[in-house]
Amino acid sequence: MYIGITYLAEIIGSAIALQLLFGLPLIIGVIITSLDILIVMLLQNKGFRYVEVIIVVLIATIMMCFGTELILSRPDVQEVLHRFIPSAEIVKNQAMLYIALGILGATVMPHNLYLHSSIVQTRNYEESYEGKKSAIRFATLDSTIALMMAMFVNAAILILSAATFYSSGHTEIAEIQDAYQMLTPLLGTGMASVLFAVALLASDQSSTLTGTLAGQIVMEGFLQIRLKPWVRRLITRLIAIVPTVIVIAIYGEQGTAELLILSQVILSLQLSFAVFPLIRFTSDKKKMGAFVSPLWMNSLAWIAGIIIAGLNLYLLVRTLM
Repeated sequence: MYIGITYLAEIIGSAIALQLLFGLPLIIGVIITSLDILIVMLLQNKGFRYVEVIIVVLIATIMMCFGTELILSRPDVQEVLHRFIPSAEIVKNQAMLYIALGILGATVMPHNLYLHSSIVQTRNYEESYEGKKSAIRFATLDSTIALMMAMFVNAAILILSAATFYSSGHTEIAEIQDAYQMLTPLLGTGMASVLFAVALLASDQSSTLTGTLAGQIVMEGFLQIRLKPWVRRLITRLIAIVPTVIVIAIYGEQGTAELLILSQVILSLQLSFAVFPLIRFTSDKKKMGAFVSPLWMNSLAWIAGIIIAGLNLYLLVRTLM
């Protein structure tokens, strides 16, 4: 179900990107996006390194596109740095908290915690203390860089929106399609809209690859369910496609944007179910041995985990009231 929710966001984002770039109806975009199972299977058969190269290329494309957009929008750097400091208003304002947790879910997707841990096993390292220490060091560097890139992308979207739309008085823009149409006149170049759509498509395809790998890890490693890749992919795709098609049919394009944000909030709600077991596991000396997490790291991890769980629970309670 979780992987289905993850694919839901990818399908919607890719379908919207294809619509913006090629004018395809959303339903057609959803169908085309669902066929990327063939690409994923081909890459997996060739080896994990091919998957890594594709992901790196996609991430580089995303950062180049949004980096260019930020340069064109010329944001107030001092104001941007100031807004990185959390405000109490986020907790008081339910709408702001909803969006903030959606951004959290989109940045630190729960399945990536398992994925980056599993990637270590694909490396060639010696079965010794020094070999394992080196593998952990590279894994830490890999996951840190990946999370920082994800944070950059989500921050860039917010900064671009504020610098381009809010500062010009276009506060009514809430749909991706509207943002695409307005970027060109506001930034003064047709390249702005194209870069935005390309970044959106590359982002969703990158998430598709990581989601597929993480789904395989969870199903085979935790659930001991071993299915053929195309069967597993088909099942999870159907779980995501069915509600997407229903929403598009009933509510049209507006409903897809709301469903996209909701899917990211659900990922945030599920984050604690991945974070707390991970903290517990890495702090267990019997399991980790010499590589057990130090006390200061465990303390910071528990504090961060409790804050995330508390904010999610607070939003859930306020929504249900």
